[in-house]
Formats: sequence, C-alpha cells, structure tokens
Amino acid sequence: MDVRAILGQIAEAASRDELIFPTSTELALRVQRVIDDPDCSIERLAKLVQSDPLMAARVVAVANSVTYNRSGRSIADVKSAVSRIGFNTLRVLAAAVVVRQMEGMSHTPAHRQLAVRLWEHTAHVAALSQVIARRVTHVDPDTAFFAGIIHEVGGFFMISRAAAFPGLLEGEDGSLDAWDEGAASDVGRAVLKRLGVPAAVTAAIEGMWEGYLAMPPSTLADTLLLADQLAPVESPLSQLAGYGRQGTEVHIDVALDDETLSSILEESAAEVASLVAALRA
Repeated sequence: MDVRAILGQIAEAASRDELIFPTSTELALRVQRVIDDPDCSIERLAKLVQSDPLMAARVVAVANSVTYNRSGRSIADVKSAVSRIGFNTLRVLAAAVVVRQMEGMSHTPAHRQLAVRLWEHTAHVAALSQVIARRVTHVDPDTAFFAGIIHEVGGFFMISRAAAFPGLLEGEDGSLDAWDEGAASDVGRAVLKRLGVPAAVTAAIEGMWEGYLAMPPSTLADTLLLADQLAPVESPLSQLAGYGRQGTEVHIDVALDDETLSSILEESAAEVASLVAALRA
C-alpha cells in the first residue's frame, strides 16, 4: 500500500473544498463568521446558537464549568451563557462543534471507534492547553483552547475518508511501517487552511508536530506539545503510526519559579476535568 500517495489524495481532496459538513457544522462556521462582524451583538449570537441544540448545550455546559462559573451560580439560558464565556470562547466552542461533527463522518464501526478516541484525546488536550497557557507559558488561554480543539482536525478528516482506502487505518499499534508522518501533516495543513484557521495558530500546530519542546516552555507550540504529551488519552493515530507512547506513562515536571508543572496541574485537576466534561456534553 502506498500510504504517502493515499494521504496525498486525501490532502488534495481537502484542498479542493471537498469538505462536506452536516447542518450543525455549517451553523458553527456561520457563528464564527458572525463573531468577526464588528456589529455583532450577544442577542444575535444567542439566537444563532439557540438554533442548534448541540451547540446550545455545549455553550451552557461550558458556562457552568469550574473555569467560567467561579461564583457557583448555574445558568440555564444561552444568552447568559454567551455573556459569561465571551466571544472568544464561543469561537472555540463553535470550532469544537465542527470537529465533533467530523467525528460522526466515519463510515465503519472501527473508524467511528477511532474517531471517538481521537475526540476524547482532543478534549483533554484543549482543556490542558488552556490551563497550561494561563499558568505556565502565559500565552492567550482562549487561543490555546482553540488550538487544542483543532490540532487533530486533519486526523478526523483522514478517518472520515479512510473507508475508501481499505487497510489505511488497520493493524496493531506500530504496524503501519509505511505511514508517512509528513504526508499525514499535509492532510492536517490542508484542512486547517480550508477552515480558515489563523496563520499563527497553524504555525503553532505545525510546531507541535515537529515535537521540539523549549525549556522553559513559552510559546503556543510549547503549550500544545505539553498538553498533548500530558493528556491521559493518547491520539489513536499516533499509536497506529508507531510513534505513540506505546503504553508508557508520561512524567514531565518543569521547574517554574516557585512551583512546578506537576503541582500546577494537580491544583488545576478539577478545572481540567470540568472543561473536559463540558466538551463531552
């Protein structure tokens, strides 16, 4: 099997605007466009979000998570939820709907299982990215949250197309010797471009793919790389390609002024768990 050629075909399909999304995904993309309108209002966005039950539930769930509900006062309406989380986080959640819908585009039970595991990995990376950005690398937390949500979007597209190429995603961990990480990155790059992801975020995701972690970590790429390595659920695509953790527990403890990364993550465990649960909703 010429894996590089197949991944090249999938990347070309993404580049040719062959991303066909369900209605919920198109609405999520519309929400992102409305947020960019300088005349955008909370009322207009709330009405748009309310038109899709999936997005409405996700927005309210995140607004009531530990991260955004410091007062402990739960809310149950979309307008209040949008007001609480702000436009930047709403943009992240719209992206989450896009990625989650791509999970459902898989055509076989085995591929759907892969996509579910990839979403679980994505949710943990996104939540960890936000915490690490705020407490460790000091990059914008909303941008880190967004980057964490979409960092595997090419993987979801690859899974959605895999049924047309029997054997592409089959086999035990590490058995895909012909897998070409560079060609797989081309798929991710094409999908990110198709979705209009800002260049700075795309560059950070590419930096994460390269795998070089600076010490001390200080960039968005470092944030994503740390989150990816610390996520309790590993990307199933990394495992299939043979460059995953292979079941090894990861221990990373970076010294940061008066505390360490491990102590920060321990303090933030409830916050991360709350965000992951909200993204799963």
